[in-house]
Amino acid sequence: MIKVYLRKKIAPRIANGHPWIYGNEVDRVAGEPEAGDLVEVRYSDGKFAGIGYYNPKSQILVRLLTRKPEKVDEAFFLKRIQAAWEYRKKIGYTENCRLIFGEADDMPALIIDKFNDYFVLQTLALGMDKWKPAIVKALNEIFSPKGIYERNDVPVRVLEGMEQQKGFLSEPFNTNIVINENGLQFNVDIENGQKTGYFLDQQDNRRAIQHIVKDAEVLGAFTYTGTFEIHAAHYGAKSVLGIDISEQAVVQANKNAALNGLEKTVQFQTLNAFDVLKDWVREGRQYDVVMLDPPAFTKSRESIDKAVAGYKEINLRGMKLLRNGGFLVTSSCTNLVSPDLFLQTIEMAAKDARKKIRQVTFNTQAADHPIIRGMDNTNYLKFLIVEVTDRF
Repeated sequence: MIKVYLRKKIAPRIANGHPWIYGNEVDRVAGEPEAGDLVEVRYSDGKFAGIGYYNPKSQILVRLLTRKPEKVDEAFFLKRIQAAWEYRKKIGYTENCRLIFGEADDMPALIIDKFNDYFVLQTLALGMDKWKPAIVKALNEIFSPKGIYERNDVPVRVLEGMEQQKGFLSEPFNTNIVINENGLQFNVDIENGQKTGYFLDQQDNRRAIQHIVKDAEVLGAFTYTGTFEIHAAHYGAKSVLGIDISEQAVVQANKNAALNGLEKTVQFQTLNAFDVLKDWVREGRQYDVVMLDPPAFTKSRESIDKAVAGYKEINLRGMKLLRNGGFLVTSSCTNLVSPDLFLQTIEMAAKDARKKIRQVTFNTQAADHPIIRGMDNTNYLKFLIVEVTDRF
């Protein structure tokens, strides 16, 4: 196996377990590996550091798969996926879960979501993509699934020198499925929905609204397919209005409401939240609960300031739409905005809105998306509920 030698002065994160090795951290490559090949990584003194896959087209030159001198083959991937499944079962995630969460499961650039008997995967780096047949074989061996689908229609693959693509990795099946979550049912469009078709990372947080929405008038913005809003109606809200800019998402959200017999309580409309929330503040509309679950406002460190401004503005408007003593439910889904920065942004919004806030709960993503300290990309979701009252 071709050897990659690290510089003497490398980031401590590599020695401490982080699997990413950037090109400027490599001293030399003993050989000429092709993109996607496995390489053996050694420290500057020659000591073994691990085995990973190599790609000179990527800023991340090597992603480590293992710190042991072990064979990486089909059996290796079977073992890793089996271990991830055993972990999910131990912590109570069986029907629907993120089965593989990339680096958090020692499988860099691999995402696998389990929707009951169906699986959706993403191979986001060339080295992992080469092992796709082994991954599919392991899923078939462990689960005997009804279907496997790839959602590799993501721009990050282009940076790895790969094409965007999606399609069946099993016999074709109906990609519109229904899953159960917290006693409710939801349609999932595996083929055309966002990401892998459904946001499993908020499944625990959707239960967290149970008590604050009872008998409340609720507004939800950036609803996507309406999961938070339908939970609110299920938990006893008096009325729920959900808005999203995507007409397709709103159609799906209304279908989800009807699927659960809640269409009289919850309604969805195709509206631009940035425009209408400002208008509704001006009109004096008021709600008991406002829920905001916007998309990531940034995908690069260069635009963090703009993202923070966006989060501040949308949360300020949300607070102004609340009756005194109402609750704001708000999220951020990018690891580029740290938990501390997110909380500071909410505090700034409250100050500008002349409101006092009291924290009810502050959570991360569901535990089937494990967080590894020192790997910032595994700690990305911030979910906050605050009580909002008039300051003066």
